[in-house]
Amino acid sequence: MLEEAVEKLPDAYRTIFILRDIEDMSTTDAADVLEITEDNVKVRLHRARALLRKSLYARAGMERKEAFNFHAVRCDRVVKNVFERILKQALNTEGSAAKTE
Repeated sequence: MLEEAVEKLPDAYRTIFILRDIEDMSTTDAADVLEITEDNVKVRLHRARALLRKSLYARAGMERKEAFNFHAVRCDRVVKNVFERILKQALNTEGSAAKTE
């Protein structure tokens, strides 16, 4: 889906997206290669990403809000469990250190 969406971008936006996000070229280098300003690179990249987002959301058939729901209760439970394990590990490490002294 992403490849198709990238292929459908207008040339100017597709080129910037590929140079910056796929080839990992710096803004300065992309501007030099294309003989445009760095500000223009930034604007085109922003627009390319917006067009890609719009295309992918439309293709997936969902609204933005539905695409990445935040499940607070689940997240809170995961965080709680992680902190409990960290504390348990820290206590076990301290206990082991005390025994060896």
